[in-house]
Amino acid sequence: MTTPADDPAAVSVTMADLLTIMARLRDPQGGCPWDLQQDFRSVLPYTLEEAYEVAEAIDRGDMGELCGELGDLLFQVVFHARMAQEQGAFGFQDVVAGICAKMRRRHPHVFGDADLATEAEVRTHWERTKAEERSGKDGVDQAPVGALAGVAQALPALVRAEKLQRRAARVGFDWDALDGVLAKVEEELDECRETLAPGADPERQVHEIGDLLFSCVNLARHLGVDAEQALRAANHRFERRFGSVEAGLAAAGQAPGPEVREEMERLWVAAKAPE
Repeated sequence: MTTPADDPAAVSVTMADLLTIMARLRDPQGGCPWDLQQDFRSVLPYTLEEAYEVAEAIDRGDMGELCGELGDLLFQVVFHARMAQEQGAFGFQDVVAGICAKMRRRHPHVFGDADLATEAEVRTHWERTKAEERSGKDGVDQAPVGALAGVAQALPALVRAEKLQRRAARVGFDWDALDGVLAKVEEELDECRETLAPGADPERQVHEIGDLLFSCVNLARHLGVDAEQALRAANHRFERRFGSVEAGLAAAGQAPGPEVREEMERLWVAAKAPE
């Protein structure tokens, strides 16, 4: 596999080169018209997209693709930093200085003399430090913040549900055993069934489906399963299996549709069998 680092012409490229490129793109005199029209909000969808494309490359185990996608994601960071610099808010160096200080602060066992011998101790210290940072932003002591404060609203719903649950669990609000979690999933499923009755409130259906999904995330958390990754994997399996169904139909001169439902079911079972 060839990477940019293998290219002699790319060896001397530095972060300064990328910052220079970004400055040129945003230069009012001779810059790119599209880049000049962007702001934080308009660039945000691209930032999220690039993060998901990094995840996709990792899922595929494609190192060449991952290298490219990480570059795209880095460019998003540079883009936002450049726009902030133009407003006099902060610049890329401030971003770098901030994350370096944060990593040193959150790893006193590496950069200081703290004794954190286990992964669990490191995680506990990390979360405690984050909580202290949330409660004392801007260098001013503030009123205590809630245990769930600071979980970003923009996160995917499954990821955010797990983070909220983990935060609540740290203060003792959690199931003691897996049996309780399983019982809760079954309870929420039963409540979903109740909404199927004639005349049931459609809004309650939405409410109960949400509770069921939330309880499933809780089950995944207790099993040590990343719910978001589990669903991503399920999506991939569905795509692969359905593609096999379509290929089987095409080989028989057929196309997907209600009239070939039984054949689609047969092909689906055949596609699942090897797995």
